[in-house]
Amino acid sequence: MSKRVIYLKSAEEAEIIKENGVILGKAHAEVAKIVGAGVKTKDLDKIAEEYILDNGGKPSFKNYNGFPATLCISVNDVVVHGIPSNRELLEGDIVSIDCGVYKNGYHADSAYTYMIGNVKPEIKQLLKDTKQSLFEGIYAVKPGSRIGDVSYSIQSYTEGLGYGVVRELVGHGVGKYLHEAPEVPNFGKRGNGPKLQVGMVIAIEPMITLGKRFVVQENDNWTIRTEDRKAAAHFEHTIIVSKGGCEILTTFEFIEKVLKEKNLEII
Repeated sequence: MSKRVIYLKSAEEAEIIKENGVILGKAHAEVAKIVGAGVKTKDLDKIAEEYILDNGGKPSFKNYNGFPATLCISVNDVVVHGIPSNRELLEGDIVSIDCGVYKNGYHADSAYTYMIGNVKPEIKQLLKDTKQSLFEGIYAVKPGSRIGDVSYSIQSYTEGLGYGVVRELVGHGVGKYLHEAPEVPNFGKRGNGPKLQVGMVIAIEPMITLGKRFVVQENDNWTIRTEDRKAAAHFEHTIIVSKGGCEILTTFEFIEKVLKEKNLEII
């Protein structure tokens, strides 16, 4: 099976991915229960891994190309691929939690960015706008449209608000592999790129910066942070193209239920 060929999924395959999306959403919710100031990022990772394994899945990220953990935990100016560690989260931080679940031969992939206590107003707005840009991209999905239509929707929305759009990292197809064709950039031109077809499963994941779009990679060969050290946010859903547009196969429902129970603001 080639990673460069776009594979359309059957209704049965989509259902497996959606079931994995529920496990994934609930794993995120277990993290949401304890995320907060004073918590070590490696403790969040342990909780997610245990939940996934207890529910018959495997963490998609662990050992993927040598990545050492279940979660990518990216704090403040780290865009993606942060490695869990003894670092304690602090009041005013933001933290992106990216996770994948593999079960019954298929992956599901999603990410959510949390506020730790009171964050600066402009950073809170960054999170709100990045999350909205995810849905702007999703709204552009329908059979016959092109990847560039999704990319353009995200880019035009976020750059119109003055943010930077990371170019070096993109969304992707999802299925038997964690990363399949096609790539789904968060920047592009309408009418460009592969045509969206019923059965295509893609992860849409805006990575948006408060400052300029440029990023650098740390010496660990994983961690990607903003070059200007300004904050970045990241939200992600796995979706399938359907006759009526698309269906979201992952979920933020369980995360946001926990946030509501904790009396925390849902952005």
